[in-house]
Amino acid sequence: MKQRFRLGVDAGGTFTDFVLAERDGPMRLFKSPSTPEDGTRAIADGLAQISTALGMTPEEIVSQCDLCINGTTVALNALIELKGAKVGLLCTAGHEDSLELRLGHKEEGHRYDPEYPPAPQLVPRHLRRPVRGRILADGSEYEPLNEEDILEAIEIFRREAVESVAISFLWSVTNPAHERRARELVERHLPGVFVCCGSEVYPQVREYTRTSTTVVNAYLSPVMGRYVQRIDRFFADLGARNPVRYYQSNGGLALGSIMRERAVNAINSGPASAPQAALYVAEPFSITNVITVDMGGTSFDITLAKDGQTKLNRNYDFLRQRLGVPMIHVETLGAGGGSIARLDEFGMIRVGPHSAGASPGPACYGRGGTQPTVTDANLVLGYLRPEAVLGGAIQIDADKAREALDTHLASPLGIGLERAAFGVHTLVNMNMSNGIRRISIEQGYDPRDFALVCAGGATGMHITGLAEELGIETVLVPKAASCLCALGQVISDVKYNYLASLPMRLDEEEDISPLQNLFAEMEEKGKDLLRGSGFPEETLFVERSVEMRYVGQIHECTVPIPDGPISTDTLRLMIEAFHARHEALYTYSEPQNPVELINLECTVGARIQKPPLPRLESGEEGVKQAHDGFRGMIFDDSGKRVETPVYLGERLRAGNRIIGPAAIEEPTTTIILRPGWQAELDASGTYKLTRWVE
Repeated sequence: MKQRFRLGVDAGGTFTDFVLAERDGPMRLFKSPSTPEDGTRAIADGLAQISTALGMTPEEIVSQCDLCINGTTVALNALIELKGAKVGLLCTAGHEDSLELRLGHKEEGHRYDPEYPPAPQLVPRHLRRPVRGRILADGSEYEPLNEEDILEAIEIFRREAVESVAISFLWSVTNPAHERRARELVERHLPGVFVCCGSEVYPQVREYTRTSTTVVNAYLSPVMGRYVQRIDRFFADLGARNPVRYYQSNGGLALGSIMRERAVNAINSGPASAPQAALYVAEPFSITNVITVDMGGTSFDITLAKDGQTKLNRNYDFLRQRLGVPMIHVETLGAGGGSIARLDEFGMIRVGPHSAGASPGPACYGRGGTQPTVTDANLVLGYLRPEAVLGGAIQIDADKAREALDTHLASPLGIGLERAAFGVHTLVNMNMSNGIRRISIEQGYDPRDFALVCAGGATGMHITGLAEELGIETVLVPKAASCLCALGQVISDVKYNYLASLPMRLDEEEDISPLQNLFAEMEEKGKDLLRGSGFPEETLFVERSVEMRYVGQIHECTVPIPDGPISTDTLRLMIEAFHARHEALYTYSEPQNPVELINLECTVGARIQKPPLPRLESGEEGVKQAHDGFRGMIFDDSGKRVETPVYLGERLRAGNRIIGPAAIEEPTTTIILRPGWQAELDASGTYKLTRWVE
């Protein structure tokens, strides 16, 4: 860190989290209610808290930050709520309906459901305008571009007050000339309207994926552009020395100018930073395989990193929109602290996906909520301190929680209140465990080979139960768990992704110079951009991957490849890695069959200096000082309460060990140790939870 501070701001749906890292001091956590209508208000609120804590003005704090980093749900919320820009689409004549046809695809679980509604269309049919002209797969022009079609579409877009135009023509990845000319015409006749081309947003084969990705980008970029403009101006007015960096869905940082043009890269801006933070806090334990779980008020986010590398998605459906750009794989469930428990038509308890949210919130918040939630169940089970949540920011009412559970679950089922509460807790754990299996087992990974990392304020009450369900032996709970995504932002590198298509068969007789040249071109483009931002040469790095398949297959496997010149030895290693990945995913490989390359990806980045982890003082007396009485807690469906010791995490010292059953209360999270678990506080500020046998 060149300056005294680095500030990470993670703007979530309910709270905006702040992590302030100090070069020679502690890492501080702050929270402020989010203000979706104007994100600068929540940031100003958080800076006011920081100002009070440090005795410095917001201007003094910001001017002494080497980086101010912002993760945001603006793009995600616009897509969820369908509140993006009004978009017009220019596409190859005859392909106006490809977005609705979706290659005949239906989501998992709905393939044979005739009543499942169609995916929402971001571009209405009358604004999808056909353009005659055709490029072939080899890049040659089969039919000249018909500019009259484009001019006619422009007049329709003008009458309809279109705010953004997406352009996606067939085989533009092999020859973008038609798309570029169409863009020139739109920019000339519709000044001020945002324009993007498929050959730039997603320059890889697959016409449907490219068109859908380009449309999503056009739909979100004007919204993201307005947000970035406000945030940039806000920090500039406070005297920021460097431009704000924004968190991308690929796990890296980018300038606001990039995010305004490529808002599709900001969809998972918030949760995408979680695996970076998880790897960071796991480093002192020499752990490189982590599954990060983040339970907030509404959702439960899961990410995975293997051998220190986060898992990226490509060519996938997100909120029923097909996206091709690399995005950290985040499995999101409707399983948060505010998830509502109810009885279904068969008299069975169901939990989620509907949530009480922040308003009215769980019944125990006393804000008008009457439906029982996961938080209400945890309160009845004794996991929460009755008089305070979030360090006393929300006063909770145990009687209202008991009333909601009794009225809607226990009395109708004829069971005890405690059994109903434990049922809710168990069911939400099962839902979350199934989500973890989807991101691990269904992707060829054994969760028992990973450590479970706890993020979010509510996760600590479920974390040991989740680990038991999955057979995971090691759990890490950092003291910064409730702000882990903001922590991930302040330790992440700057990254830019470049994509290209190069269909070719891979064998020793094939000329591989085009592959080498294309990688070199993408890498130099990224390095020039980073050098222009002031990053020295020694901080730059390159990561490569390719999408390969057996000749005749439809879908590809992504395989990382080493940096540097591509030789016959490199080619052999690529093919071997592909066979191994195919085996891991599908349980078989065909080494005797030829392999072909389809797409390639290059990540060019700059490593930033990371703030150090905290170093806590050790002391055996910490356990005694931290003990804060007992509370009756329920750990099984018998409903029997166990008098369980409670410890205040702020008083524990490095090396202190707590034997379960126990509760460890941090200012913004509570860790529940089920019987058979123990926790040891590491000097780095992370609890390591493991099984023990008496």
